[in-house]
Amino acid sequence: MSIDDAARLPEGTGIMVCGHGSRDERAVAEFAQVSARLRDRFPGLPVDYGYLEFARPIIRDGLDNLLAQGVKRILAVPGMLFAAGHAKNDIPSVLNTYAAQNDCQIDYGRELAVDLKMLQAAGERVSQAVAAANAEHGELPMHETMLVVVGRGSSDPDANSNVSKVARMLWEGMGFGWCETAYSGVTFPLVAPALEHAARLGYRRIIVFPYFLFTGILVERIYSYTDEVAAKHPDICFVKAGYLNDHERVIDTFVDRVHEIVDGRNLMNCGMCKYRAQVLGFEAEVGLAQESHHHHVEGIGSGEADTAHGQAHDIDHAHGHDHDHDHSHDHDHSHGHGHDHGHHHHPYPHADHPHGPRSMKSGG
Repeated sequence: MSIDDAARLPEGTGIMVCGHGSRDERAVAEFAQVSARLRDRFPGLPVDYGYLEFARPIIRDGLDNLLAQGVKRILAVPGMLFAAGHAKNDIPSVLNTYAAQNDCQIDYGRELAVDLKMLQAAGERVSQAVAAANAEHGELPMHETMLVVVGRGSSDPDANSNVSKVARMLWEGMGFGWCETAYSGVTFPLVAPALEHAARLGYRRIIVFPYFLFTGILVERIYSYTDEVAAKHPDICFVKAGYLNDHERVIDTFVDRVHEIVDGRNLMNCGMCKYRAQVLGFEAEVGLAQESHHHHVEGIGSGEADTAHGQAHDIDHAHGHDHDHDHSHDHDHSHGHGHDHGHHHHPYPHADHPHGPRSMKSGG
């Protein structure tokens, strides 16, 4: 980022990155690397990290280190993709207990969540896998390729649903033929049955993308299951995409979470709005004028407005207004206007997708 992130934070501030922990030394090292990357982004500010379990340092160790450096206020962020039990209960419990015992201020931020920057990082990892497969096996249209996004899995359905949202954003943004969501544990569908199901759908290539921050036994299992299912279906090209790791946009999201604690956060989801940000697959719509495309039906059902709409409707048809008025609202709004009727949309990027809106037309 061009802004000096450290300069935006009050003096005496320290940053604490809180992780779950892993028995896999590679995963522990990758998490530590995130802390190192944040030190680069916040020069001069103390930054430390710790784990709930399975690895050292524990969270208390990192907090001790920050206080020893004279930190007056600790900004703690969970190093987790989504908020389930660890982010909602376990980490806050550790932080609250420590703050009470040490008479210090600890402010807790939110998880990485479904975020534009995280989707950009995910999209790049998937694109890298697609490019590698094209280079090795030959070009294949995206609509003949299936994506399987694998999340960690949780007993919290809210966290599980976020994996599905990420999958949908990647699917629609990149134009895959089909997409399924799977989980490495706790919930369903698990990886092996999900991949077996995917293999029956008839796609020539299946991209398996672990939506994980770091490596570890779960990511290795995902890749292992992929190999097992691929061996049973030699006519299908299974491709293993890389996990997120310390992608630059992931680090950007961590930086955002730190600043949110101090600056506050707008709860409206404008950060994912295709008119304001380059949402994957819809980049051309940034900055387009926004207007309601329902102005022509405003007030319908209120007497005079119905009469006016009827007159306007007759005029529309006199102008050859080809409008499918079953109003199911899954029409493509192309209308064929010969004039600027004020009811228009930017072209949908995947209108010609085999499973898309044009396939609903009669005979198409």
